[in-house]
This record gives sequence, structure tokens and C-alpha cells, in this order.
Amino acid sequence: MRYSLLAGGKRVRPILCIAACELVGGREETAMPAACAVEMIHTMSLIHDDLPCMDNDDLRRGKPTNHKVFGEDVAVLAGDALLAFSFEHVAVSTVGVSPTRIIRAVAELAKSIGAEGVVAGQVVDIDSEGLSDVGLEKLEFIHLHKTAALLEGAVVLGAIMGGGSDEEIEKLRKFARCIGLLFQVVDDILDVTKSSEELGKTAGKDLVADKVTYPKLVGIEKSREFARKLNKDARDQLAGFDPDKAAPLIALANYIAYREN
Repeated sequence: MRYSLLAGGKRVRPILCIAACELVGGREETAMPAACAVEMIHTMSLIHDDLPCMDNDDLRRGKPTNHKVFGEDVAVLAGDALLAFSFEHVAVSTVGVSPTRIIRAVAELAKSIGAEGVVAGQVVDIDSEGLSDVGLEKLEFIHLHKTAALLEGAVVLGAIMGGGSDEEIEKLRKFARCIGLLFQVVDDILDVTKSSEELGKTAGKDLVADKVTYPKLVGIEKSREFARKLNKDARDQLAGFDPDKAAPLIALANYIAYREN
């Protein structure tokens, strides 16, 4: 569990969680257990995603993948334990938030990673490998569920913990959906334009696995155009908030759009 959770990474999801909490008037420490929980779940999804029965990958965050170090059996269990601990941590360690909001946050988190979230995206992604008729609609479904759902969960959790109104939470949900899709579009572009050393994970694996990606469907330039539009749409959702408090989220959207790995 520690090997993968503490292996580095961009920590985009926990930062989004904290920034959303602060945007609606909450404090960093209020969102910290939720932020850690989201990172635990993200790490679980990477451990399981890298397994031979899924993407069969050897490299993650510049290090050998979990199953390469500890074996497949322990890697599966490490992911399971991280998932369980994430919910325990939110329930036990969140301070100064009403039980109603904590339950709402737990339900939101569960929904974002289950059959309506990350798992749905992963299933359709696996089923689509090697198919020639995967269109933009199905590709968007995969990315909205496999990648955007947990980013959305991170942002919404932060807003719930921070005491945000329903209107604020929904605006932030739309913001998160845009940057979640943006994250994956950029990932698709980087996979075909960068080396494994630059990425810290195996480059070109989407091509090898014959996966459908945005560059494959519409080309690199159209993909970059779509990324710019998503970044703008995301920032538009923050227009009604205090500009100073919204600045970290705008910076994160820009980071996701222009990252190099």
C-alpha cells in the first residue's frame, strides 16, 4: 500500500479537493481526509489497471508497478485495502463537518468509482480494445467515467466538506467534468508524443493495445483544439466565484492542459 501510495505522482485529485473546499469557504484541514481518500482510491485504480489481466504494465510513476515488486496476489489485495481504508479515513478522521455532509460525501465517492463511475469506464474501455467502430460518443463515455468521474468526485467532496451550497456544488461538478475529460485528452496526446522516460510510464501503450484515443479518431491538432475548448469551458464554470479563491482551480486547469507528463 505504501509503495504505490507514496511513490510520488502529481496529486492533482487531492489538491482539487482542497481547492474546492477553500473556494466555498471551508478550510484545508476540513478537506484533508477526503483529499487523502481520493488519492488512495486513485492509487488503487492504478495498481489494478497495471495488472496483467488489465493493461499489463511494468512501469508506473517511474518505478516498477506494484505486481512486479510484490506479485499479482499482493497487488490485488493492496488495492482492495487502499479502497477500504479510503472510506474508513473519511468516516473516522473528518473533523468539524456534520454527519449528514459526511454521509453525502461518502455516497458521492462510492458512486464515482462504482458501476456508474470508474468501473463503468474501465469495462467499456476493455470491451472496446481492437474494435474498429468505436466512435467519439463511446470514447467520451470511457473518459468521462474512467478518468473524469474520480476528478469530479474529488472536487465535489471538497465542496461538500467546505459547506458549499447545492448550486456551488453543481457548478464545481461541471468544472470537474470538463477538466477530467481534458486530463484524458492530454493523456492521449502525450502517449503518442512523449517517451517513457519523459512520462514516467510506458509510452505508446494505447497504440500497442489498439485502443481508441482522441488522436487516433480526430488527429493531434483537433485533439489539441478540443483540449483548449475544455479548458475554457472549465474556467467559465468558475466565473461567479471569488477570483482570488478560484485562482488555484484555474491554475490547476491550466496545469492539466499544458502538462508534459
